[in-house]
Order: sequence, then structure tokens, then C-alpha cells
Amino acid sequence: MQKMKYIRYLAYTIELLVLFMVQETPGLVPSLFGARPVLLIPAALSISMFENEVASMSFGLLGGLLIDFGGGAVLGYHGLLLSVTCYAIGLFAANLIQTNFLTSMIAAVVVTGVLLFLHWVFFYVLYNYDYAAYALTAHYIPRFCYTVAVMPITYFFNRALAMQIREKEE
Repeated sequence: MQKMKYIRYLAYTIELLVLFMVQETPGLVPSLFGARPVLLIPAALSISMFENEVASMSFGLLGGLLIDFGGGAVLGYHGLLLSVTCYAIGLFAANLIQTNFLTSMIAAVVVTGVLLFLHWVFFYVLYNYDYAAYALTAHYIPRFCYTVAVMPITYFFNRALAMQIREKEE
């Protein structure tokens, strides 16, 4: 039933927008060790565990562009990277891997690590920033840990959402 699929997509879109507002509101999410999480990465990854490749890519693109808007980064940087990784995760989840908590956590660790490491390389190392090692240890590693720690919440929320709406589709 197409109507339920559109309702599910609308719920995912609202989820990404709400997480974007929560992420960008100062003081709403407490900082741990001087870092705040990037809430949209685990949300996009957990959505891609339950959707097909094209839908995963679309939500990855939306989440990445929201990160770019909020972070003041180069427009499209996170959008491109997150859409490609969400496409791959959607493809793997549909054909190769079993969708469960363990695989979602492995995907979160790998993808978040790669995204934040590439951001550090492109915006600190290649610019010959004098304190690149300090930025990595003081900002990127705590942000990585905090972002991965949010993955269980987004995974179980999106799992419940996908299963609840798919039940009504049948």
C-alpha cells in the first residue's frame, strides 16, 4: 500500500528535521568532553537499515545537507558522503547483511569514524592547521564517541517505526 510508504517517509523526514533542530539548539544537548554529537549521522544510518537503496540515499542526502547547513561546512560535503554511504548500507541491508542491532552498531562505528576522519583530514590536515592533532584528540574523538553512543536510540526508534508501519501495509 503506497499510502503507508509515504507516511513512513514523512515520519523519517520529520525525524531528521527534529533531530536537526535539537542538534543545532545551543545547550539542548549537553556536551561531553567538549563535544556535541552529530545526531543526523546515526539517524540516517538507522533509516537506511530499514529502507531500499534509493530511499536510503535520499534520506542520507537530506541528513548530510542538514549537517552542512548547520555546521557551516562546504555545502554538499556531508550530503555527498552520507548519501553514498546510506545507499551502500541500504544495498547491503537488503541483500548481504542481516539487519540487527550488532550490524547497525558496526555500521555506525565504521561510517561515523570515516566521515569524521575525512572531515578532519580535509579541513585541518590539508589546510596545514598548526594544531591538527589537538583538534583530533580534543574534538573529533569525543564527537565520534558521543555520536556512536546515540545510535542505539535512533536504531530502536526507526526499527519500531518501520515495523509498526509495515505491519499496517500488509
